[in-house]
Amino acid sequence: MTSPVTSSVSSSVGGPVSSPVTGRRIAIAIAALALFAVPFAITEVYYVNIASQILLYAIFALGLNVLVGYAGLVSLGHAGLFGVAAYVLAYLLAAGHGHAFAVLAALAAGLFATAGFAALALRATGISFIMITLALGEIIWGLAYRWISLTNGDNGISVATRPEPFGVPLNSARGFYDATLVVFLVAVAASAIFVRSPFGAALCGTRDQPRRMNALGYHVWMIRFWAFMFSGLLTSIAGILFVYYTEFISPQALALTASAEGLLMVISGGAGTLLGPVVGAALVVIVKNVVSAYVERWNFMLGAIFVAIVVFMPEGLVPGAVRLSRSAWRAASRRKTAAKTAVKTAAKIARPQP
Repeated sequence: MTSPVTSSVSSSVGGPVSSPVTGRRIAIAIAALALFAVPFAITEVYYVNIASQILLYAIFALGLNVLVGYAGLVSLGHAGLFGVAAYVLAYLLAAGHGHAFAVLAALAAGLFATAGFAALALRATGISFIMITLALGEIIWGLAYRWISLTNGDNGISVATRPEPFGVPLNSARGFYDATLVVFLVAVAASAIFVRSPFGAALCGTRDQPRRMNALGYHVWMIRFWAFMFSGLLTSIAGILFVYYTEFISPQALALTASAEGLLMVISGGAGTLLGPVVGAALVVIVKNVVSAYVERWNFMLGAIFVAIVVFMPEGLVPGAVRLSRSAWRAASRRKTAAKTAVKTAAKIARPQP
């Protein structure tokens, strides 16, 4: 059964106003140039770090969007998968292992945890799926909080160094931003290929008509399982970047609020779109880290923004902006046509009759 969010998104997202292909390419080019220009345009280290944080949370939101937007499965336990990869990485680095081994082990652990989550949660759909993922996420959080001998409890695990891929140090804010941007672009490209592939079309089919897809011979459970695995892969990558960004991991990163914020990023930006989770991540991160310095009740402000989005743009910011731009374009075209018609009519009336 399709949720209101995903059904409205899938029906409203299309090409830009004038030309779907040309307009989309122009938008992608502008966005890429803006991302590459961030370290040059922003001189303050703090805001460069905020940009890095937006990118890594955008990867997290893209992973969650695979389930929420394209599979129609709302998860409240993705922070647990985020935390599994993050804790494995931090633990191995603190134990003295190299970065390459720690990253590969963290990815493997994240995928293993994702397979366990999927095997249990995909037994149900709808509210039952949400509750199972919520319970699994809380189990992971409880282990991180109480298994003090392994996770160090509330004190967390600190990471002393960042890697130097291909000899490029990531200790500076700009260096880490550049590395995060590369990973982000790869994640976006992989997501685009995934959702535009025949498998992505089949996944959307399981969201809209699971019984019909089953009758046509598709293995609905297996399609959802591999979508869950891809979602877990992106989530694990985001967890690894988070550890290198903060050089620290604690149970707070696995809490229910982290999963809720990820879901807020997806829904506010526009579920079922590639740009929506990125915009949603930027919104949440900026309100939490920038606006909160000026507004004491930033939680209330974030909630008010979310309510306004649900009321006025229920499909999300990105699809809503597309819808409004189309409406404005059509209105302008109608006015232009009406003006030309009026001029022709006036010319005919003013023309002297023989």
